[in-house]
Amino acid sequence: MSGELAVVIVAGLHAEARRRTVDRLLRDVPGSAALHHDLSTAATGTVRRSVRDTSGVWSSGETPLVNDCACCALREDLLPELRRLAEDGTTRLAVVELWDSVEPRAMAELVAAHGEGFLRLTNVMTAVDPALLLACLGNGDDLAEAGLAAAATDQRTVGDTFARQLEYPAVHVLADPGEADAADLALLEQLHPTALRVALDSPEPARLAFAGFDVESAAAAQHPACALLPQDAESAGVATLVYRHRRPFHPGRLYSALEELCCAAARSRGRFWLADRPDTLLSWDAAGGALCVESAGPWLAALPDAAWELVPPVRRAAAALDWHPVHGDRCQHLVFTSPDLDRDGLATVLDSCLLTDAEMAGGTESWKRFPAAFDQFLDPAV
Repeated sequence: MSGELAVVIVAGLHAEARRRTVDRLLRDVPGSAALHHDLSTAATGTVRRSVRDTSGVWSSGETPLVNDCACCALREDLLPELRRLAEDGTTRLAVVELWDSVEPRAMAELVAAHGEGFLRLTNVMTAVDPALLLACLGNGDDLAEAGLAAAATDQRTVGDTFARQLEYPAVHVLADPGEADAADLALLEQLHPTALRVALDSPEPARLAFAGFDVESAAAAQHPACALLPQDAESAGVATLVYRHRRPFHPGRLYSALEELCCAAARSRGRFWLADRPDTLLSWDAAGGALCVESAGPWLAALPDAAWELVPPVRRAAAALDWHPVHGDRCQHLVFTSPDLDRDGLATVLDSCLLTDAEMAGGTESWKRFPAAFDQFLDPAV
């Protein structure tokens, strides 16, 4: 609609590349303004806000923390500030520059859900310095240790935060790609093959700023049950292994192999099933040697037929592609990406964690007697 203000979100841990990307958009798109919330001031109890264009900062202020959370303050303040820009009528494009550790998905969904009638989300970009790619992805430090936590309760790591910043957006804006190492570019491509990769110092960021962005499709592409995971690949010393199997994992053997599996790749993710939890779809999310395992709800095969109508079509379609006459959509689908990846060694370790023929023959009742090794991940109160 003509009355809606176009909004593009620019995210990324690489602050210099991010700011250069925003500067480029301000120069190339007449009538654009950049809105930024600086969460580094959270220790003082406030978040600092600024609005600028090519002439400099023309509006600034502070907003208090919400529930001791800087990111919550950002959420509370973002829409009113964007509404002011929309109502002013002189801004053609609002460039939302997210602070270092803020992930773009939550902000994109906020704009899409609550900006109807005055905002239109037109794209999401992450600015990347390829030379820093592997160092950030492999960083297992807590954000708090790096001074990047958005709240006192923020337990994310640098690596997993950066991975989500890379895997959610439609566009990667690359700082100085001509100077980038071939292995870094290969790693970036394999982590998110469908993203458009464009040079910062080119007209492409401005052109793509108005390309459009579908938050529902982007969310589905990240959901463990129907994620658009990378395919097998190998280039410039970087490889991606896609591991798929129909047998469940033995919980004890998989737990014993976790350290080896997490350290085998810079990034791994996907969905899997454990023999002692046959109805639960589990998500695997690892970066920098840190692993997060969570329940992502039931496998569709565990649901009564009447409940299928309540499941989104994209989830049903993904399940149909994986359907097995005995196990339904239950499967192992894990993806590992890294330089110097030992694909054969990794596959051997994963194979050793599967149930043996004898264990399979015992049936689901016997599987429930296996050691509940993953309770600390899935039932922390136990």
